[in-house]
Amino acid sequence: MIYPLILTLHLFAALIFIGTVFFEVLFLGSIRQQLPARVMVWVEQGIARRARSLMPWVLLVLFGAGLGMVWLRYLAVLASPLTSAFGTLLALKIVLAVSVLLHFLAAMWLFKRGRMSARYQHLIHASVFGHLVVIVLLAKGMFYLTW
Repeated sequence: MIYPLILTLHLFAALIFIGTVFFEVLFLGSIRQQLPARVMVWVEQGIARRARSLMPWVLLVLFGAGLGMVWLRYLAVLASPLTSAFGTLLALKIVLAVSVLLHFLAAMWLFKRGRMSARYQHLIHASVFGHLVVIVLLAKGMFYLTW
């Protein structure tokens, strides 16, 4: 009974996190060209403030639920991940998820130190966006790909 609850928490947290990153990458880029720079600074600052207050909790739920899912169902699969397509894809998904977490922590560190530049922000967003696309494809592929 606990696994479906953990899975649901994981999925909702993933929706929030992925949706936020997709919005920032796919929408804000084109909106930036349509609004005056001063207005865009306010918009970006508001979004950044909200993201910095909400995302740590979303990531806590996302990774906590992910660890719970591994603990309850997938430890045996991950003990030898190369023996099945599911295990291999799950292991790759976990590696990419840890990389996303490291990107997030690096961004928080840069913000706290006052060293976050527009270039760093763009690079981090683009990298996380790419990671998330692959994670979503791996999540679906785990249940449909075999070799």
